[in-house]
Amino acid sequence: MNEFDDHRYAADDPAGDTTARTTGDYELAERQALRRVAGLSTELTDVTEVEYRQLRLERVVLVGVWTSGTLVEAENSLAELGRLAETAGSLVLAGLIQRRDRPDPATYIGSGKAKELRDVVLAEGADTVVCDGELAPGQLRQLEEVVKVKVVDRTALILDIFAQHARSKEGKAQVELAQLQYLLPRLRGWGESLSRQVGGRAAGGVGIGGRGPGETKIEIDRRRINSRMAKLRAQIAGMKTARDVKRARRVDRQVPGVALAGYTNAGKSSLLNRLTDAGVLVENALFATLDPTVRRCQASDGRPYTLADTVGFVRHLPTQLVEAFRSTLEEVADADLILHVVDAADADPQAQIRAVREVLAEIDALGVPEQLVFNKVDAAEPDALLRLRHLAPDAVFVSARTGAGLDELRARIEQRLPRPDVELNVLVPYDRGDLVARVHDSAEVLATEHTADGTRLHARVGPGLAAALEPFVSAPLT
Repeated sequence: MNEFDDHRYAADDPAGDTTARTTGDYELAERQALRRVAGLSTELTDVTEVEYRQLRLERVVLVGVWTSGTLVEAENSLAELGRLAETAGSLVLAGLIQRRDRPDPATYIGSGKAKELRDVVLAEGADTVVCDGELAPGQLRQLEEVVKVKVVDRTALILDIFAQHARSKEGKAQVELAQLQYLLPRLRGWGESLSRQVGGRAAGGVGIGGRGPGETKIEIDRRRINSRMAKLRAQIAGMKTARDVKRARRVDRQVPGVALAGYTNAGKSSLLNRLTDAGVLVENALFATLDPTVRRCQASDGRPYTLADTVGFVRHLPTQLVEAFRSTLEEVADADLILHVVDAADADPQAQIRAVREVLAEIDALGVPEQLVFNKVDAAEPDALLRLRHLAPDAVFVSARTGAGLDELRARIEQRLPRPDVELNVLVPYDRGDLVARVHDSAEVLATEHTADGTRLHARVGPGLAAALEPFVSAPLT
């Protein structure tokens, strides 16, 4: 059993009690309500028009190029590609790794290896090849011509998973924008049937039927895609405005922000549920949740702060996704503290840390204070935990499934949260209860006393609230 197996569903409750179900439970049940039947496919045999069809993976063969690092790292990368393919709904039949200095510019793996790959595809009965890297349009086309089945690269695979899991209006718009950015340079037109229609004098010698406007379909597609991308960017900008207003409201009230960031499937959503009872969707799958969730928390001394869950990262995260989700990832860049969640049970957690920090650098978030949190310690080997404790002595080790280490994590968050700048002793009249409420809502209250003249407070507050309380400054509490 893993941390995702302990959810209760009303369908399993003999009493029919639905009160135990959360929003995440309903979303997970809805996602699992329609499943693909293995072995059945409706793919067309012609692969020259793959960009005009929805990506539907069935029986796939994985192939990667090992250019640097160790063989173990290359195998871990291909294993992760297999998990991505399974998350997209496919059945992985085989995985191949080729050792070479750099990917072949024509077919990614070279002409000879492409023919060998074709033999593997035929032997396994596969209908799709998934490459562990982002292929150029020419590489995709030439490799398809050799293997005679659909070829998908890592970027298209991740985009397809995002398209399946996006739920909010903003998330769907961001994914569509990323898909169109990926699709635009890969348009091919409708096969080769229009390549002879060159039009005008250039058609000399072609004869009747060769004169005319030429191949205009692809240009029409490009214009439509560019128009749709402009509309999506405008929509996302409008949604960003609403997000900025909410964020500005929190800043004005001096509410610190903590962001959960980390590798996909490291357990960020499980951790959020444990810390805040958010009830968001949790699933043992890569990129299970995409939409950010912000919840209000309170430190033991009364200080409020927000805890935000964000989209997970992965090795070689497509640049289109980073750009499209930039407005969402700003929750991380604008935070006062980043909880960098790492899967302690992963085969290579250090690679996860490097991949996450690369994305943090892209969104200018490396300057934000970071707290490493190793999750899933209940599933990790003791020797692996010893190595991680030596690697990161200041990290916190927790299990979102069992609750181990959560008290230490809460204490570490409180310790690293920014504290209000101004310490005051005030006597607030009872007719200014609004100021007392503001102090309790957004400041650190050190002591409280109710007197005949009003409420005496000893608190640490921000500059704005300090100015409002200045007329009521009094002697220290006895």
